[in-house]
Amino acid sequence: MPTTTQGYAAQSADAPLAPFSFERRDPQADDVAIDILHCGVCHSDLHTARGEWAGTQYPCVPGHEIVGRVTAVGSDVSKFAVGDIVGVGCMVDSCGECASCKDGEEQYCETTGFVGTYNGPDPVMGGHTFGGYSDHIVVKQGFVLKITHDAADLAAVAPLLCAGITTYSPLKHWGVGPGQKVGIVGLGGLGHMGVKIAAAMGADVYVFSTSPNKRDDAKRLGATDLIVSKDEAAMAEHAGSFDFILNTVAASHDLNMFLALLKRDGTMTLVGVPEHPHSALEVGNLVFRRRALAGSLIGGIAETQEMLDFCQQHGIVSDIETIAIGDVNEAYERMVKSDVKYRFVIDIDTLKQAA
Repeated sequence: MPTTTQGYAAQSADAPLAPFSFERRDPQADDVAIDILHCGVCHSDLHTARGEWAGTQYPCVPGHEIVGRVTAVGSDVSKFAVGDIVGVGCMVDSCGECASCKDGEEQYCETTGFVGTYNGPDPVMGGHTFGGYSDHIVVKQGFVLKITHDAADLAAVAPLLCAGITTYSPLKHWGVGPGQKVGIVGLGGLGHMGVKIAAAMGADVYVFSTSPNKRDDAKRLGATDLIVSKDEAAMAEHAGSFDFILNTVAASHDLNMFLALLKRDGTMTLVGVPEHPHSALEVGNLVFRRRALAGSLIGGIAETQEMLDFCQQHGIVSDIETIAIGDVNEAYERMVKSDVKYRFVIDIDTLKQAA
């Protein structure tokens, strides 16, 4: 029989998140049942819940940065046992048959597309998937991650399941390492993780920001310095000197001024999708230095596990502010104002008091 689950949902684009009960499936042979302990709050949650991206299905239970404890496993599960601390990220299924899936790049599934942890098609229960703003979730073992961080860090591990892998994947793919000069555009939920991970990979890291008052924080996180992107002289000083730039900004802006900072054969990778198109690209910025402009999504399951292990080995977690689930609507308003350093994480135990 399905299990009644308590969560928080938006019933429409203009409705606040509020208590909501729904059904989760009982574990099937390949399933892992998880009591959720912590769930990070991603800007994607806000965009989806408020209908700012096309295709939101209501009621919408957001949340794809999940850390929890295994409570039951199906008969075919071999990777996990009751009591294990585990994570669930942005996807809970994919076709498993296409070239991308077979290469361990499920995020680029070429047939069905990956099934989102929320707002995706639910192949078992029907309707759509419900995410981590809830007390319980059931996920196929192939989309569950092992968490080995200390218990005291578990809340701060949750954002690694989205922000961590979104930055780790391109840094790893483009070979960031010792001896390289790497730029991180934006110092928010994604950017601060990019700084920590790139620095741990051995790169010389610089943050680009419009806010000079973020310099001390950038250095605390592992950057050599912060470059104020509005300061033309400061930008010109670094022209043609970067091996790689990770651009985490999701708002439309001028990409050309950052492309001009790349060395010959340098790459700038975008991980933010703006609501409106970026300004026109000056192709000469690419052609005359053989530079590249690229994009990247999250990582596959194997790479996400690799990222979690890397972060555990290097003592990396997200900088967070823990909130009660009843404060999530206020947290959304603060996210819009960039009033968080650097990620909200919901203590799901507070759901019991809010229900």
